[in-house]
Amino acid sequence: MNESETNSADQNELMNQMVALRHQVFTLLLALVVVSGTLTVYLYRQASLTGRDIKAIKPQAMQIIQTFSQNRVGMENFVKQLTAYGNLHPDFQPILRKYGIVPQTAPAPGAPAAPKVKK
Repeated sequence: MNESETNSADQNELMNQMVALRHQVFTLLLALVVVSGTLTVYLYRQASLTGRDIKAIKPQAMQIIQTFSQNRVGMENFVKQLTAYGNLHPDFQPILRKYGIVPQTAPAPGAPAAPKVKK
């Protein structure tokens, strides 16, 4: 074998590898386009379904908010009554603390107020 035959064989092998790489890159790009298109369609479908769900639930949510607003005063009065009961009955204090109701204790009459610390 002479040098030109070896060179030619190497060049043919390199050309074949380049062609194979081009086919592989093209196939991968095509797969990427298909996957991203599928994902885009799926996300668009989910967004439209979610939008319809929000439109369907919105009137019910507004009704619940209005009901809560109307009953808020009654709930605040109930919490005040629980706090007052807790102040009169120390055994009830752990139950109030369990549910995050912190009774406001009034300072004893004639007792000086605690000084405020400035930082």
